[in-house]
Amino acid sequence: MKYRDIMQSFTTNNIPNLDVCVLAALELFSKTKIPKLKIPYKHPLVVGSGNAIATGRILFGKKDVVFADESTFKQKLKNIKSIDGVVLISASGKKHAPIIAECSEKFGKHVTLITNNKDAPAKKFLDHKHVYDCYLFPKNREPYTYNTSTYMGPILGMTKEDPRKIIQFIKKSIDRIKMPDFSKYKRYYLVVPEEFEGIIRLLNVKFIELFGRNIARDIETYEYVKHATTVVPAKNELFITFGRRYTEFGEHHLYIPLPKNAGYGAMMAIGYYIIGKIQASHPAWFKKNIVHYTEKVSKIFKQQINPIVE
Repeated sequence: MKYRDIMQSFTTNNIPNLDVCVLAALELFSKTKIPKLKIPYKHPLVVGSGNAIATGRILFGKKDVVFADESTFKQKLKNIKSIDGVVLISASGKKHAPIIAECSEKFGKHVTLITNNKDAPAKKFLDHKHVYDCYLFPKNREPYTYNTSTYMGPILGMTKEDPRKIIQFIKKSIDRIKMPDFSKYKRYYLVVPEEFEGIIRLLNVKFIELFGRNIARDIETYEYVKHATTVVPAKNELFITFGRRYTEFGEHHLYIPLPKNAGYGAMMAIGYYIIGKIQASHPAWFKKNIVHYTEKVSKIFKQQINPIVE
């Protein structure tokens, strides 16, 4: 359990990169039972912010649901009469989550909270009468916004993939690849198989959180990349293709294999793992700014938000 040990002991002075968090999350779920989601609604509204709504699209993308974020949920509740419940996804259950839960209650909608925080403020607005009122998923101690174990848990719970096999694949296949010098590239184009279209937002958010506007990226499926996304070529852009060798566009390429019959759990883990390797090769933008950022956002939300989520 060496990676989980790192997660338990790091400070703001030695924040681990994302790839370490991936391995620690997989270690966690190799030893911990993951709750099974049983949502009774026929046509729910699934709500979340950032990583949360991206996870919601993976969890409920094949079901008859309506998706919304903190900006659009009121409009959806007001105008779509067929909504018969709200699934609120929030690792912390803080920030916008209590507002969304309270508003949903006022609209007469039953709320199911998917969270990692047993003391989530949003729980105040739940019924506390049904097993599906709140699903509490296990998590590791992680840097704020990394949200690796927090959302990997529900995804693995849905796909039923074996996290031990994903670790083995990373060690035996990914770690044996001769990686390029990522520090030479400030432009990346990630291409994923069509069946993992739902991972695009998760990967995009991770680039935004870790690199801001210091690194440019596009992330699309193999079919979508054909549609005028490369009209203007960029110098020193690295194309990273997952699960398939594809060199039709760009001059610099990196092929990353996926396990046979891979699900979203493996796609998320391997995608985050590669982003962690990119992170390690560039200046520590996230690590230098996260403390100041959490101080500022604590004032904005009028609640304490720490750079390390215990």
